[in-house]
Amino acid sequence: MKAQGGKAIYGAAVGILMLEARFPRIPGDMGNATSWDFPVHYKIVRGASPDKVVRRNAEGLLPDFIAAAQELVADGVDGITTNCGFLSIFQHDIAKAVGVPVATSSLMQTAMVNALLPPGKKAGILTISGSSLTPAHLIAASVPLDTPIGTTEGGREFTRAILGNEPELDVAAAEADNVDAARQLVASNPDVGALVLECTNMGPYAPAIRAATGLPVFSILNFVTWFQTGLSPRVF
Repeated sequence: MKAQGGKAIYGAAVGILMLEARFPRIPGDMGNATSWDFPVHYKIVRGASPDKVVRRNAEGLLPDFIAAAQELVADGVDGITTNCGFLSIFQHDIAKAVGVPVATSSLMQTAMVNALLPPGKKAGILTISGSSLTPAHLIAASVPLDTPIGTTEGGREFTRAILGNEPELDVAAAEADNVDAARQLVASNPDVGALVLECTNMGPYAPAIRAATGLPVFSILNFVTWFQTGLSPRVF
């Protein structure tokens, strides 16, 4: 048996493009390495603040994300993801530039979740900023434009702390924001049969959202776990 080389790093199939941020990344957050049951390889895109990516449409940042993705591939990863659902707008461009599978956004799960649900039911999206999530973001992720959308925007903690890049986070208040937004979304849209969490920082609150709504909840964590099993299938 001979081992094959050609990479700088081994054992991390998934490369994650990270925003440059200082807010707390608690377990369950995509940017907390303990959230994963497998190794991942992080790359920070300098200057890509939460506010600039979400509220300012990542203006001018595409070359930086492409360069960082290319570095991850050169290091040895087999696929690329990102830690912001709003980066769906870069899906085509990054995939074209790196030549490996790319899963930029949790939003990309929406069509698959719709296919799982019974007739008359559809996925709803929970986002950190409803005012910033545009049809362009949805189209890039193949999300139907009539998808119901709820948001934590205007809540007590979550959106402000994350997009404001604050150094402290009241976890209980952030969870309450997510639960309240999910409940409101479901109450306003009785045809919602499952929830897709756009924001990669919502992962820690998925169990509470599931308990509060009784609906399946799909986050970036299960999406990237699925992605990783394709890049590195389990050996039996």
